[in-house]
Amino acid sequence: MAKLWSAKNIGRFSGATALVGAGTTGVGVATVLGSLLRAAMSYTTVDDGPDPLLAPPAVAPRRSTVTTADGAVLNVLTYGPDAADSTGDIVVMVHGWTCNTDYWLPQINHLLATDPGRTIVAYDQRGHGDSTMGHARTTADLIGRDFNAVLGAVLPAGRKAVVMGHSMGGMTIQTWAQQFHDQVPQQLSHVLLVSTAAEQVLQRLSIAPSSLPKFAEPFRVLTGWLVASTPAPTPHIAGGEKVIQYVAMADRVRAAHLEFVDEMVTACHPVARASCGSALAHLDALSALDVLAVPTTVVVGSEDKLLPPLQSDIIADRLRRNGFLHDYVVWEGIGHMASIEAGAEFNELLDAVLGRRAGELAS
Repeated sequence: MAKLWSAKNIGRFSGATALVGAGTTGVGVATVLGSLLRAAMSYTTVDDGPDPLLAPPAVAPRRSTVTTADGAVLNVLTYGPDAADSTGDIVVMVHGWTCNTDYWLPQINHLLATDPGRTIVAYDQRGHGDSTMGHARTTADLIGRDFNAVLGAVLPAGRKAVVMGHSMGGMTIQTWAQQFHDQVPQQLSHVLLVSTAAEQVLQRLSIAPSSLPKFAEPFRVLTGWLVASTPAPTPHIAGGEKVIQYVAMADRVRAAHLEFVDEMVTACHPVARASCGSALAHLDALSALDVLAVPTTVVVGSEDKLLPPLQSDIIADRLRRNGFLHDYVVWEGIGHMASIEAGAEFNELLDAVLGRRAGELAS
């Protein structure tokens, strides 16, 4: 017995146990991913031609950069007149995880056509699009400070912005508000939080299909963590577009929308995807909803699996309790990429927000 429980044999036993545990984990994760892949194959597209809202804008933007304290160089695009010459509030757009400024093309094209006197600003989050990563470890607070740096560069003193953030962009606005709450009523007139969350990002994912075997259920969160935080290139495989559709869009979308989203998401650098994904897994921005003291509109699609409607319910309820909720909109049959999938509807909503604000300024 003494020989059996020697340090050497205990080490062997522990190693074997670890291998069994790793094997079980691998089977669990593989089962989750396999179930997801099978479910994705049932998703469909409608090929009804290109979407004009996704075309490159007829007017080229003015490019500038904002350098953060840790050396990240953020790519900033400005459309329309200079802020000093524009009318109304500036519109500032903050894209989500694995996206870039192109995410907002449906809104940029719409505003350029209908409101040419307005200044529109969009920027690439660190490591995304044409922005660099910087030297600091990425955290939710850090991307909030990035937003503060951009806002300080593009918003003249005494002017306000209508700010909209999709997914990570909505989280960015919230973590900014936590850190710079005194600036919220001074710099913002309205916030649109689109397909986003304030906490427990991984715990509330609903990408695992309902057909997932019971034994694999405990591996849902781990699988989400591995996908979000592993800096591996996005493989271009047969059916890859369907996987992106399953995760980020509705079960039936326009082919032009899926092609656009697939190209944008797969272009994201794996290091940026992993560093930001890891940071957002630890997001705790609920307290931002107590200091986001401007009218705020919350938007989500009923088929959003990445940040399901439960996340927006929590945000809207807290904003309502604090007296800051302007509107809560849930679009049936729309996935995570809400302002692309429902571009025309979103633009109508944006027009209503801007029109309301114009009325306030005129009175």
